[in-house]
Amino acid sequence: MLNVPTLWAAFIINFLALGLIWAYILHSYPTLQAARYWTGSAFTIVGAAVLAMGTTVTESLVPLLFAGTTAVLAVCLAAMGVRRFYGETVPWGQTAAIAALTFAGLSVFIFAYDSATIRILIYSAGLSVPLALSLPLLLPKRDGQVNAGARLAGFVVIVIIAVCAFRVVDRLLQAGSNFTIVHSSAPQSVMILALIFLSMVCNFGFLLMAMDRLRNEVADLALMDDLTGVGNRRQLLQRLGEECARSDRSGQPFALLVIDLDNFKTINDTHGHAAGDACLQHFTLMAQTRLRPGDLLARTGGDEFCVMLPASTLREGAVIGRRIIEVCREDAAGCVGNEVPLSVSIGVAQWTRDIGAFPDRLIAAADHALYVAKKEGRDRLSVYEPGPSLVPELPPLRLHA
Repeated sequence: MLNVPTLWAAFIINFLALGLIWAYILHSYPTLQAARYWTGSAFTIVGAAVLAMGTTVTESLVPLLFAGTTAVLAVCLAAMGVRRFYGETVPWGQTAAIAALTFAGLSVFIFAYDSATIRILIYSAGLSVPLALSLPLLLPKRDGQVNAGARLAGFVVIVIIAVCAFRVVDRLLQAGSNFTIVHSSAPQSVMILALIFLSMVCNFGFLLMAMDRLRNEVADLALMDDLTGVGNRRQLLQRLGEECARSDRSGQPFALLVIDLDNFKTINDTHGHAAGDACLQHFTLMAQTRLRPGDLLARTGGDEFCVMLPASTLREGAVIGRRIIEVCREDAAGCVGNEVPLSVSIGVAQWTRDIGAFPDRLIAAADHALYVAKKEGRDRLSVYEPGPSLVPELPPLRLHA
């Protein structure tokens, strides 16, 4: 049988390595704020294990007091990391209260009234409460999808709570061996091994959560224009393909705006590329003030933009296009100065049954309308009016008896 000091040493080595991994992740991805709490949790639990080893060299329960409180604090930090991962407020007051109540409770039943049973109850509650509070964040689906790491961590949290509950019930019923840190026993060895395993698996769940978040951020960057911060051509084509397929099934129309900044080459040649970049950035800010939630603005070329308007008709698309032209006229001086004549031309097209699931046809229609707007003098909007179908309608099929 492995003795308790050896198991605690294994506990320390494993969580020290885990803490170093989290520290490296935090250093490499400082925006992942949850990693701060998970790093602190790993190193704090190492401190708790070091304190717990003190019970193997002394009969005093003082190391047990500080080890138990530190372990509860480590679990609270892990739960706080879960909350921060999902953008929730971090409950420092709650953490302080749980740690303080654990310390006070253990102190009373160590120094005032020696009761191992109540100490186990207090310690188990201190571990279980922050873990239980994190379950509503770990288990549910988000945006219709299951986060594998969060689901894994959630299931492990449930198992840890169940182990704590079993330990309390076993002690209350006196049905098993004495599960204490002070005395080495087979059940105690199994308990420490189980906690090492479950805690490591839970942290692996957190690691999977972090990897999934970072992978999504990289995917988002691949769909974003570096200069303006709006979508790029890849994102537009992806969304257009999805929207065309959806409209082909439901018949619900949507609109597309193709936008071109007038005389942009002249701005670059006269005022420099820095001024041109400033105009592009300023235009995106102005255009976004006239869009609705759910509309997609994307930069598809040097001075070319598109706006996809879900669930919108040609008339609604024209209204939004005119608003963009008006705000550009009103705020053109905000680009580089009055000497820069910023204006835009816009072509508008609406999805129809003839377009079907082919977004390139819709883009071609909006491009045609943009060409008309430029031909008529720029700084204006034109809509694409589809002509009659080139495929003649067939007469109805008559059935003869």
